[in-house]
Amino acid sequence: MNSRIVIIPTYNEIENIQAIIEKVMSLDPLFDLLIVDDGSPDGTAQVVKQVQSSFPDRIHLIERQGKLGLGTAYIAGFNYCIQKQYDYIFEMDADFSHNPDDLIRLYQACEQGADMSIGSRYINGVNVVNWPIGRVLMSYFAGFYVRFITGMPIQDATAGFVCYRRQVLETIPLAEIKFIGYAFQVEMKFTTWKYGFKIVEVPIIFTDRTKGESKMSANIFKEAIFGVIQLKVNSFFKRYQRP
Repeated sequence: MNSRIVIIPTYNEIENIQAIIEKVMSLDPLFDLLIVDDGSPDGTAQVVKQVQSSFPDRIHLIERQGKLGLGTAYIAGFNYCIQKQYDYIFEMDADFSHNPDDLIRLYQACEQGADMSIGSRYINGVNVVNWPIGRVLMSYFAGFYVRFITGMPIQDATAGFVCYRRQVLETIPLAEIKFIGYAFQVEMKFTTWKYGFKIVEVPIIFTDRTKGESKMSANIFKEAIFGVIQLKVNSFFKRYQRP
């Protein structure tokens, strides 16, 4: 069985989904793919099923009823991949903001000793394309804010382009991960760091979507701002001890 699998959560990504699947399927080394679709009314899951027939052993699909959030989609995906015993488990967006070719570099970083590798927009300056300056500044200073509050030595703590070794996800009590928006990304990195796993940032160029609509909202942003403080406070009452 392939040791690598990429999780892509989707909601109304019919404009991007076939192209992103075909690109991931073309990579060498091979990556399997798990789509977690939150009942997209635009027919995203139906497109996945059509492409799935060409790669029945490599493309997997979880269909959920309703828009349940990014965090819960990834947790469902993590549990599936752990059960299937994949060694390297990736997070990636469906909209080509993450270049699928960079999956190989994230994999290589973990193969060479990292427990978590992060596709980082900010490890070598600011590498973002097609974002308005206001959003770039908000994202960049959000990273500074997270580092200041948590103490994590990570430049791009909100990044959604990540590779985990399975051991990391088997160690983290996934049922206790609380956040569902972009704060989920911070919580996973913070918890990985607190357990003492090795984290490496791999520089990438992030390109904003050209098709479909962004899922960012005011509530997601608010969760991220206040969630970071909550994470830090809660950590004083937890023991991060590997089994």
